[in-house]
Amino acid sequence: MISPIEKEIIDLLERSDKKAIKLLYENYADALFGVIKKIISDDETAQDVLQESFVKIWRYSKKYDPTKAKLFTWLYRIAYNSAIDKIRSQKNKSGNEVQIETSSVYKINSHELNQDVLDIQKHLGSLDEKYQIVLNALFFEGMTQQEASDELDIPLGTIKSRLKIGLRELKKIYNP
Repeated sequence: MISPIEKEIIDLLERSDKKAIKLLYENYADALFGVIKKIISDDETAQDVLQESFVKIWRYSKKYDPTKAKLFTWLYRIAYNSAIDKIRSQKNKSGNEVQIETSSVYKINSHELNQDVLDIQKHLGSLDEKYQIVLNALFFEGMTQQEASDELDIPLGTIKSRLKIGLRELKKIYNP
């Protein structure tokens, strides 16, 4: 049975009425913060993730289907996944720091460069646009897969699939 407040929130979400966010925050922020705090111990980061979660909730409000999940379950999954994504991105950032002093980037001789791959952007143009967009975001704009998913409003799984297929198509160009 759906409570009257839950029904009102669902109706407001379906109409993209901004009152929904206020009601969601008033009724679910504490519970969602508790979910996030079980994953992220730092209060400030947990607050950031809560805010990011509400942005995602608003962004994806049209995708909510009350026949598939209760409202709280849907909100819980968004908050939980946002917290997990934050932990992963923090681990990736700390593990991928560049050591400039030991870098050999500037020690490459020009004869060591593969001249065939320097024109990769030209060959990128021969792919379907959906693959171009993903490869460009990931390799030339420096986005993570999650950032590309958020920025392009494409599900993360689709980003991963398009990356894989796009790279496979590029490989065919370079290794016929």
